[in-house]
Amino acid sequence: MCGINGIYDLTGIELPDVVVEKMNAATQHRGPDYSAVYWDNQVAFGHNRLAIIDLNPEGNQPMMSADGEVVVVFNGEIYNYQSLREELADYPFQSKTDTEVILAAYQKWGIDCLQRFNGMFAIALWDKTTRTFYLVRDRMGIKPIYYFDNNKHFAFSSEMRGLLTLPFVDKKLDVQGLRDYVQYGTVHAPNTLLDSVKMLLPGHYIMINDEGKEEHVYWDIHTHYSRKSDGQEYDEVKTEIRNLFVESVKRRMQADVPFGAFLSGGIDSSAVVAAMSMSGTQHIKTFSVIFDEEEFSEAKYARLVAEKYATEHTEIKLTSTDFLNSLPTAVAALDHPSVDGLNSYIVSQATKNSGVTMALSGLGGDELFAGYEIFKRSYALLGKKWIISFPLFTRKWVGFALRLLRPSIASDKIAKTLLVKYMELPYFYPINRAIYADEEVQNALNFSDKTHNAVQEIVEEGVGIGTIGFNAPFMSKVSFAEWATYMQNVLLRDTDQMSMAHALEVRVPFLDHKLVEYVYGVNDTYKFPHSPKKLLVDALGDWLPEEIVNRPKMGFVFPWEKWMRGDLMGYCEEGLTALKTVNVLDHSFIDKKWKDFQRNGKTKWSHIWHLVVLGHWLKVNEIN
Repeated sequence: MCGINGIYDLTGIELPDVVVEKMNAATQHRGPDYSAVYWDNQVAFGHNRLAIIDLNPEGNQPMMSADGEVVVVFNGEIYNYQSLREELADYPFQSKTDTEVILAAYQKWGIDCLQRFNGMFAIALWDKTTRTFYLVRDRMGIKPIYYFDNNKHFAFSSEMRGLLTLPFVDKKLDVQGLRDYVQYGTVHAPNTLLDSVKMLLPGHYIMINDEGKEEHVYWDIHTHYSRKSDGQEYDEVKTEIRNLFVESVKRRMQADVPFGAFLSGGIDSSAVVAAMSMSGTQHIKTFSVIFDEEEFSEAKYARLVAEKYATEHTEIKLTSTDFLNSLPTAVAALDHPSVDGLNSYIVSQATKNSGVTMALSGLGGDELFAGYEIFKRSYALLGKKWIISFPLFTRKWVGFALRLLRPSIASDKIAKTLLVKYMELPYFYPINRAIYADEEVQNALNFSDKTHNAVQEIVEEGVGIGTIGFNAPFMSKVSFAEWATYMQNVLLRDTDQMSMAHALEVRVPFLDHKLVEYVYGVNDTYKFPHSPKKLLVDALGDWLPEEIVNRPKMGFVFPWEKWMRGDLMGYCEEGLTALKTVNVLDHSFIDKKWKDFQRNGKTKWSHIWHLVVLGHWLKVNEIN
């Protein structure tokens, strides 16, 4: 795990090594073990190393091929590098790293080597022979990679802050990204909050040479999901999932440094710990965040799993005072603002402080195995297409009456759903995931944009309408919507930026592409969550304590409501005041929402916290 930086086309750039060294300095927290720069007359590559596999100097980057013709910088892990190395026995390896396997694989198979990699990665590669530059992102979007392109210079970095050190990268706020952020608490790739910076999409690579620039898709779930489960009995499907999951966990336990696991006491993190134990690992280290507020604490559930598998368990007790003291550094660590993320900062900090450099996480289990309420809700709505047969004014009246009789956020979303053009996933899903409805977003902005909704565009393009589009089971279509929006642009990005703020590598077994491809093909009859994540639970048999399986779902949520009306009130007001420097935001909207939250009105903590974070982020990064 590391941080990568670089520039393609150095025309007009004096001292390119110094320029990239500044990028390295801005992202050094990602890799404190070693930092270096490579440059020639066309490219400059920088790398900050967090040594996980082969801790020797031979593993340092930027790394050159044995013949000196290919240069690579790489962030992430190739989990199957040892088996690939066996296929590349004729290559004169100088290290035991997966980085060198990338070089050898490229020289043997060309860019098609990507199809053979199992892992999480962002890769920049320079082929001197063909004068071709590649920038690559892994299939599931676990590792981020940002880039800037003004048709003169092409620059890239693991974090936006690396790009912001460059004199030719503007800090201008992107107003469409701002709209997206206000509505969903994030900005959906390829866009960011900065007009000049983009994010490479998962499963994509960019190729640049003397003939121009092209972007290619080397993997997507639409063409790669498996139909192996077709015709399989339920027991066969369970066995297949259990085997794939255990193999995924085993692959992610390769490391030459101490490692552990996040353990919330939920099904997903408990499943990871169970699989680690079943793989023969001794003395597993596990970590949980606990609170004084009993209604938010999952401590007792995490302890059950820790006791069952005899882990070395660490409980991280957090109070509002602790959190307040951590806030300035935590928000400063945010490379890109988010509605979430600070949770990951706290647990990552404690995990790293315990001497662990790599941790496994249960992230992705909910999205893959229908763990959220949105799966049931979407399935139910799909069966109610008759609703749109009623005249629009009738549906409006029903929605108005519902809001009047039962005023709540849920009623507001139901009323909005009644007005959709089609009772299809791309139309009702964006309503369910939104913090603010379209009309509220318009009230928050001082510019008009009535058609742009990033989530609807992503889901409509990804799953289509009715039988036209993604030909997968419906539950898998919801999984795609979750992955392509919330998981990719909130959970994965936050996990990366907050764990790497402490130089901690986080691995996610549920996002092994082989497991994902298989589960996406499983029919809805098997996958429907009649009980929480029934298919996953059934597949793991008695690995999980019954109390874990049948417990109410809590999620990893801090007691924000209480804290923001108490110890964090001043911090919130400071962030909202900073936000008022943005002239495209309506200041009265911000004031109204904050006052309503303080009065225990309809405005919930999540409706205001992402604006607080945005204000602080704009101030810290001096965004125009």
